[in-house]
Amino acid sequence: MTEYERSRTMPAPPERVFDRAADIGRMDVWLPDALHVDAGDLPAVTVHEDRTDEDTSALLRARREQMRLEWGTRDKGGYTGWLQVAGIGGDTSEVTVHLSFFDAGHDPGEKAVSEALDTSLRRLEEQVRPPADRTGG
Repeated sequence: MTEYERSRTMPAPPERVFDRAADIGRMDVWLPDALHVDAGDLPAVTVHEDRTDEDTSALLRARREQMRLEWGTRDKGGYTGWLQVAGIGGDTSEVTVHLSFFDAGHDPGEKAVSEALDTSLRRLEEQVRPPADRTGG
């Protein structure tokens, strides 16, 4: 099993961060470019991965009372992950994303995962940043 984790501080209250992260219709805005989530009969979803051009059956659960998203593959048991939002005072939050790969075939490698996590957290921050603080719009 291989695990990865990244955290990032965001200039927004935890409720705003969680609501944006958990919005299935807008996940493509902050997820890695190569991943696309299609909601089925929740918690069932399909994840399309451009890298392999495959669709994977997965589960996605949003637990707003805990400010937590949890996901994982359904059929193959290849990976799981979670995103946790925590308020750290005022209008600031910390977001942590954790991925566990149980099947080496699902793990794209440390460099690719690290870049994807960093990019995803930056994109999520751009989505929750107050409009006056956004660069370029």
